[in-house]
Amino acid sequence: MDKEGEVLLGKYQLGKLLGQGGFAKVYHARSLKTNQIVAIKIISKEKVFELGLVDQTKREISIMRLLKHPNIVQLYEVMATKKKIYLVMEYAEGGELFQKINKRRLKEEAARRFFQQLITAVDFCHKRGVFHRDLKPENLLLDKDGVLKVSDFGLSAFSESKRKHALLHTTCGTPNYVAPEVIRLGAYDGAKADIWSCGVILFQLLAGYRPFDDSNLNNMFRKICASEYRCPRWFSDDIRKLLFGILNTNPNERFLASDIMRSSWFQEGLSSKIKTEVEDVDGESDDCDKSENQETITPATLSAFDIISLSSGFDLSGLMMQKDAKRSAVQFTSAQSATSIMTKLRDITRKLKLKSKKEGASLKLMKGALSIEAEIFEFTPSFHLVEMKKSNGDTFEFRKMVDEDIRPALKDVVWTWQGERSNNNSSICV
Repeated sequence: MDKEGEVLLGKYQLGKLLGQGGFAKVYHARSLKTNQIVAIKIISKEKVFELGLVDQTKREISIMRLLKHPNIVQLYEVMATKKKIYLVMEYAEGGELFQKINKRRLKEEAARRFFQQLITAVDFCHKRGVFHRDLKPENLLLDKDGVLKVSDFGLSAFSESKRKHALLHTTCGTPNYVAPEVIRLGAYDGAKADIWSCGVILFQLLAGYRPFDDSNLNNMFRKICASEYRCPRWFSDDIRKLLFGILNTNPNERFLASDIMRSSWFQEGLSSKIKTEVEDVDGESDDCDKSENQETITPATLSAFDIISLSSGFDLSGLMMQKDAKRSAVQFTSAQSATSIMTKLRDITRKLKLKSKKEGASLKLMKGALSIEAEIFEFTPSFHLVEMKKSNGDTFEFRKMVDEDIRPALKDVVWTWQGERSNNNSSICV
């Protein structure tokens, strides 16, 4: 039984209970080492198995490990015992956005600022093949400075590959915010369903109430499917035009995040920080030279669960990799193209004077008895996972080469090292 004042695994002291659900509780906590205030989500493994939520829990953890953005709640660390899983997360002391707007509307400038941060974060997720599927003010938190943080990825989904334009089929979300195509129980595009939810949130921020509301659920669904809503008199023409594009019942005609970002209303007062984030996400460019003779690399595609199994990380069944196996493989994610990653790897072999052998999206690096296999896997066309593992030789020599030579040389292409301290100073320990 977790309680206030308890010390978890010698690292964090629990504070007050912040909230709880069917299989998890969230506590305020303090790091004993740094005094940093965090939120810790404590998940009961027994309840996870009992409720059939193993895949959902794995998915939530793997998604939070991948998403590093100033407007998304950060996952710092994952710890586990035989009975519980502990997710150590960023603490948003400003609470839920819902508390700020419940039964009252915001001034247009404030609403626009929150909406700009929301769309920037959602677009970041979509470009990495992640769809939230439960966007609502209760899942949007605020930090001490009032910066918006998207949270609760428990119902989120992965796209197997951006090239496949995979459709989703699971009906989920909160009724007032769910898109018409989800209600109709057919296949739907997760990104476009998320954008609809963002439109509902925008309306609520500006009006002080939701566009689709009815005590009778069937009536509310009818209004959603017909996009039957009425804008208050204080909505400007630019706002009405934007909402008309977002709350379009035809997902093929609905605005994309890029359309929203280009709108004059969205652009007004856009902070230089958000502008930079939008440009960085849209322009995901490669630093490596792209000559006409450069061979295009086509790596295998990965699902969320492939990434989990490849990582040095986490298994809800309690089966952990052996210590030597963990030390004999490292993985990192990259926002560079597969071709650029391979170019960088081959450049490293030349600088370190290693022998190498390339086969498809895999490169073998050899130095004496030591052999290292580096293989590139596609998560989305603009986001990859690279596994480097020792195939022969001494483990100590492998770690020494990786830590002293390979890691520093890869700093320009690495997004984050999996299972270790990342480049943006947030640690993930599993």
